[in-house]
Amino acid sequence: MCFLGFGSYFCYDNPAALQTQVQRDMKANTAQFMSLYAWYSWPNVVLCFFGGFLIDRVFGIRLGTIIFSIFVCVGQVIFALGALLNTFWLMDMGRFVFGIGGESLAVAQNTYAVSWFKGKELNLVFGLQLSMARIGSTVNMNIMAWIYSRVQDLLGYTGPSTLGLTLMIGGVTCLFSLACALILAYLDRRAEKLLCKEQGKTGEVIKLTDVKDFSLSLWLIFIICVCYYAAVFPFIGLGKVFFIEKFRFSSQEASAINSIVYIISAPMSPVFGLLVDKVGKNIIWVLCAVITTLASHIMLAFTFWNPWIAMCLLGVAYSLLACALWPMVAFVVPEHQLGTAYGFMQSIQNLGLAIIAIAAGMILDTRGYLFLEVFFSACVCLSLIAVVMLYFVNHLMGGELNWSARKREKMQKVAATEAEEQERLRRQNEDDLAKLRPKADDFSLRNKYLSRLGAQLPDTYSSYLSTMAHRSVLK
Repeated sequence: MCFLGFGSYFCYDNPAALQTQVQRDMKANTAQFMSLYAWYSWPNVVLCFFGGFLIDRVFGIRLGTIIFSIFVCVGQVIFALGALLNTFWLMDMGRFVFGIGGESLAVAQNTYAVSWFKGKELNLVFGLQLSMARIGSTVNMNIMAWIYSRVQDLLGYTGPSTLGLTLMIGGVTCLFSLACALILAYLDRRAEKLLCKEQGKTGEVIKLTDVKDFSLSLWLIFIICVCYYAAVFPFIGLGKVFFIEKFRFSSQEASAINSIVYIISAPMSPVFGLLVDKVGKNIIWVLCAVITTLASHIMLAFTFWNPWIAMCLLGVAYSLLACALWPMVAFVVPEHQLGTAYGFMQSIQNLGLAIIAIAAGMILDTRGYLFLEVFFSACVCLSLIAVVMLYFVNHLMGGELNWSARKREKMQKVAATEAEEQERLRRQNEDDLAKLRPKADDFSLRNKYLSRLGAQLPDTYSSYLSTMAHRSVLK
């Protein structure tokens, strides 16, 4: 389950790891370079929502995961072919196809996690998933430039062919994730048979109009997600050249510090996930993460302090927010709508990322890195405002988002006890009704048998006569 997103996350940041090479070999400016991230996000403005809907109601979680993994593999191949053929629009198309599968695959992964682990260390599972995915991102940041140099040594020159072969080699990780999807589908089906557990199906019909019924708390979670990640992913996409130009780092040093966010999140995500599981108070953790992220961006924008400090803080905050924010969706929507809710969350997030990616490229081309960092800080401030609003909305409405782990466990036990009592009463009522029903006598059974054979019964006969006679005797 955790390795489902490994290949997708590895290849997602291929452009960031090869920013200098992509812009040089493809003769692209910063805005064109950032369009590679925008084209990844555009299809998911719609498809993430429908991806969750398809997982819930059409494909099922197993087949849906496999289909989305195939899209990831095909998209990466097209992306690499675009570089090989020196055709930038084909690279954009490859990122478009890659994006169709990438975010929907994340929705499937989240739905798998909730299906198996809701109420049982769910935050830890989300942390482990993020950890494995970020290992993929970390390896990409530190190895793709090395692979490019080895391919360059093999071919003897730089250019689109060298870039294309490098990207094709990186695509092997997508095949690994596809293999994980196939294995997980087999294990999930086997568990369903052994445990007699039908996963991802509740028998309730999901309507697309359910979106209008989402609570205010859920919409605030969406806003936090969009504004926060808009200040993280586009920054990392442009971070390598930023550290080279402002802090005079070498290319290798810039790649290392740009990947520190992912390096920290890999081991810290499961630790923070376990911590949130044991303590609870999800909103407080999210608030701490957002404030820390704002501090790191301000340091990078207005100081020349060693950037390792700010990037380490950003890595810790990023890990903490992911472990505390994403599981909150499961507390504010019914279980049968989880796929749709997570899909819609990914959809809005990708709308924000697509717009911010284009805006960031334009700001950098025209205004420089200082204005870009101020822009990212403003995005984090919006996220901070949304967190504060969520705290008060949750408090006023008596929500469980900021409950302690002990209180949440206690309330879950109470709810389970009430459900068992209701089920016992329902069965008792059914038994009482069954005792009051009269048993069919010989006369009634004989006439029912004759009517089925087509025999003509007397006009004065009524199927209720024997029952009425039986009730008269009871009186």
